[in-house]
Amino acid sequence: MAAIMPSMNHSPLVDRTRALAVGSLLALIVLGLAWELWLAPLRPGGSWLALKVLPLTLPLAGLLKRRMYTYRWVSLLVWLYFAEGIVRATSDRGLSAALAALEVVLCLLLFVACALHVRVRLKNARPAPTAP
Repeated sequence: MAAIMPSMNHSPLVDRTRALAVGSLLALIVLGLAWELWLAPLRPGGSWLALKVLPLTLPLAGLLKRRMYTYRWVSLLVWLYFAEGIVRATSDRGLSAALAALEVVLCLLLFVACALHVRVRLKNARPAPTAP
């Protein structure tokens, strides 16, 4: 499998999708920690559920280094957090339900950013068709 190496000539859309992916990933990490430790933990004083953000920290370096493989697998990983957000947005009450809805929005942003990033980079990497 050939890897697409990042070049110094990035299109503005590639840079924007990278920024959106990194920003939404960081926001998911901060939201998960704040939610389970301070804002609306399952138990007073915080919850071990805050450890759910650990898998989100793994792809951060790959996204920053523009590794195509990382963008691809993050677009799959994010659906676990999306599912949690949907379940908790419909079953929790009060602040926890609002935080879950925010998690859903951030997951959708992350997915769209990763999908667009991969699509644009693959489109830019294709050689121009030759005339017959």
